[in-house]
Amino acid sequence: MTHRVLGLALITGLAAAPLAAADAAGEQQEWTPPRTAWGAPDLRGVWDFRTITPLERPRQLGEQEVFSDEEAAEFRVAELGRRNKDRRASDGISAEQDVRNAYNQFWWDYGNELTEDKRTSLIVDPPNGRIPAMTDPAQKRYAGIRAARAREPHGPEDRGVAERCILGFNAGPPYTPSAYNNNVHIFQTPGYAVLLIEMVNDARIVPLDGRDHLPGHMRQWRGDARGRWEGDTLVVESRNFSDKTSYRGSGPNMVLTERFTRVAPDRVVYQYTINDPDSFEQPWSAMIPMKKTDQPMFEYACHEGNYSMFTMLEGARAAEQEGTPHTGSNLP
Repeated sequence: MTHRVLGLALITGLAAAPLAAADAAGEQQEWTPPRTAWGAPDLRGVWDFRTITPLERPRQLGEQEVFSDEEAAEFRVAELGRRNKDRRASDGISAEQDVRNAYNQFWWDYGNELTEDKRTSLIVDPPNGRIPAMTDPAQKRYAGIRAARAREPHGPEDRGVAERCILGFNAGPPYTPSAYNNNVHIFQTPGYAVLLIEMVNDARIVPLDGRDHLPGHMRQWRGDARGRWEGDTLVVESRNFSDKTSYRGSGPNMVLTERFTRVAPDRVVYQYTINDPDSFEQPWSAMIPMKKTDQPMFEYACHEGNYSMFTMLEGARAAEQEGTPHTGSNLP
């Protein structure tokens, strides 16, 4: 908890400090978040959360929470080079990896910068900046999923929900920077908040009226979200996830708590905590800065009947006839 609080204070201070107004005497005045017509903190707008800061801290950095300026510059150059999809065999990657990249660099939009506070990971708790170890049942569950993905697909149900365009790789919840479409549009009404993620154009409608969660036997793809205000922070708690979805090894009994806090005219701090004793040895939290953008949201033309799924299944049938292994996926 200490690390979560310190991390929030750090990024909040860095985001808001350059935007503080100076009065006639030269003193700094604290910025006041705007309100909607009905008095709620105003989070409305399109928020961009691209960053090349990794979710997990590289192991060799140990307990180092923040890069120095020199380290940040070196990491940025190395990371952008590693992610460059225009590299070929002559640049040191295998032909197999070239194929797995799927697209050239033009189509990818990870972002080009670390977070402003130069953190070494988006995870702020536990202190090592890494996802806690999975429990034994979770490891067995995850191994079964990977084994199913490795065999020849008999039908679309053998592929993951992202490949089937039901949910996107970073569509959440929770939201995590990924390959592209790292934008979320927040709408508000007196009784609801709507979180529209650009990836697969997935909208979560979050009631704010204090209603109970759904009964435990009613499971949903993205969980059962309920929201409330804690001061200027929108808190969204989601339960009752489907066993067909998972985030970094989570299970259907995960409790996800997300926090959206506007800290400056063009900044929202997004924090999430995953509490899933069935899957992880301890809860863990990440913090991601979001920047306001005037760019529009675009349709993400991915759908469950996409041509790639037909191609994968056709390839699997052809491989069966030839007696050669074929997983039908370009995903790890």
